[in-house]
Amino acid sequence: MKTIISAALIALAAGTSAFAAVQPIPGSITYDNANVMLEKAPAGSTFFHTFANGDGRDVREIYKVNADKSVTLVNRTVSNAS
Repeated sequence: MKTIISAALIALAAGTSAFAAVQPIPGSITYDNANVMLEKAPAGSTFFHTFANGDGRDVREIYKVNADKSVTLVNRTVSNAS
């Protein structure tokens, strides 16, 4: 019984993390299914991308470099100033 409950909790956690993934917005490097590949960045490294959104606030995104040299958006913050 504990095995079934544990398996159910793991499945729930996996689904929740996929659901909570940060989605690209206009201005994001990966917006509109852009296939970004980096040649020299080491796998596992991160980098920032900053841009202004439509209402004048600054958006700062953090991307992670995957083993295949593609990038994944992992975090976004938006400034309060407008």
